[in-house]
Amino acid sequence: MTRILIIEDEQDLAGLVEYNLRAAGFETESANTGAGGLARARANPPDLLLLDMMLPDIAGGEVLRMLKQDPELRKTSVIIVSAKGQESDRVQGLELGADDYVVKPFSVRELLLRVKAVLRRGDADEGPAQVLAAGDILLDTSRHQVRVKDVEVVLTALEFRLLRTLLERSDRVQTREVLLSDVWGIQAEIHTRTVDTHIKRLREKLGPAGDIIETVRGVGYKLSPP
Repeated sequence: MTRILIIEDEQDLAGLVEYNLRAAGFETESANTGAGGLARARANPPDLLLLDMMLPDIAGGEVLRMLKQDPELRKTSVIIVSAKGQESDRVQGLELGADDYVVKPFSVRELLLRVKAVLRRGDADEGPAQVLAAGDILLDTSRHQVRVKDVEVVLTALEFRLLRTLLERSDRVQTREVLLSDVWGIQAEIHTRTVDTHIKRLREKLGPAGDIIETVRGVGYKLSPP
């Protein structure tokens, strides 16, 4: 059964979300602090985490950073559920590695649809095993591993999905809107610097090998193997 961990300090809201997730067939667990949530996640890694950004002890953004730095948890899908609904807040959450961002107050039905959509994307990532290569980059989907000149490069789940998409569509230009839709699973309703920021970080992690990710001015990006 799919496990969902809720890190939310509003007890009534956490209870409501838990009730509806269980009714939809999910196994749930909750914590009302960032530290407590991280401890529960490390003890029993969830399939998906619902994360409030304003917690009483550790800021949600810091919880997300710590989660993505943990080798055992960095593949865990995360949906931020927050009252902070400005475009800059949503962009920051996605740049930190969240898979989706839901603004309070929200419809429980919408939240369930978002949860199912993120989990479907995770299932798609676990599709047929592939080994994709370009230049010095080697991506193994079965191991969820990227190597450059036989040295492993640690990527977040979003960075891995972004690189995989570019490798699968080598030499084809991908617009920012297409990448937002296919990698993030969202429509282009937020500023496109989300894509630009992730491309920049991906290039930095890949080092000189990342130079094969080309910017197509005014359009988007493409991967051009040497």
